[in-house]
Amino acid sequence: MTEIELRSVAFNDHAAIPRRHSGEGDDVSPPLTWSAVPDGTSELVLLCEDPDAPGGSFLHWLVTGIDPGSSGVAEGESPHGGQEWPNGFGRVGWGGPMPPPGHGVHRYFFRLWAVSESFSLHGKPTVDAVHRAVRGHELAGGTLVGTYQR
Repeated sequence: MTEIELRSVAFNDHAAIPRRHSGEGDDVSPPLTWSAVPDGTSELVLLCEDPDAPGGSFLHWLVTGIDPGSSGVAEGESPHGGQEWPNGFGRVGWGGPMPPPGHGVHRYFFRLWAVSESFSLHGKPTVDAVHRAVRGHELAGGTLVGTYQR
C-alpha cells in the first residue's frame, strides 16, 4: 500500500491540537491537506479516532465519499463530495477532543484512505466497523496524529 501525505497547518504530527479545535474551544475541525492519492481511487475516507478513550477507541470524525481529486479540507468545513457520519458524541460531523480531565494525554489519529470501490456503512458506524469496511479496499493511506489533554 502506498503512502498518502496527510498534514495540517494547525498542528504538526504528534504535536498538540490547538484548543480552538477541541470540544472545550470552538469545536471546529482542523484544516487538512493531502497529496499522493493514487490513480484508480474511487473515493477517499477520513477517520479521526481517539484510541486512548476510557471506553475504547472513540470516533471524532468520519467522512466517506470524498472526491479523490480533492487535496484537502478547510477549517470547519466538510471535505468536497463527502458524507459526514455521526461521531461518538452523537452529532453528525466533527466532534473535537474532549478527554476526561486529568486522564493524561490522548492521541487523535487522523486517517485518510484511498479506496478502490465504495463500501456500505449503516446507522452509526463504530471505529472498528470502519476499519473492517476499509480493509481489502485500500489503495493508499496516510496518518496524522495530534495530541490533547485537559
